[in-house]
Amino acid sequence: MPPAEAGRRLVLYGRRYCHLCEEMLEALKSLDPRASPEWIDVDSDPLLEERYGEDVPVLMLGDVELSRHRLDPERVRAYLHRTG
Repeated sequence: MPPAEAGRRLVLYGRRYCHLCEEMLEALKSLDPRASPEWIDVDSDPLLEERYGEDVPVLMLGDVELSRHRLDPERVRAYLHRTG
């Protein structure tokens, strides 16, 4: 993947049993059906578990945090439009 493409990759940090994580994923798909974030279970990596604790979900675009706990539709739209 070229560096420019890597900077546009959506990543959702969450947990399998997290209802907020499921809600954020559904809200994102409603906002943009083409959006398909990489799902990373923070429990799969001790460093991620330490970093996020119970503070999930977190939606990232590259190194920019777009949303935490609940989807921020305006912020996500702005970044998706910018990276188009």
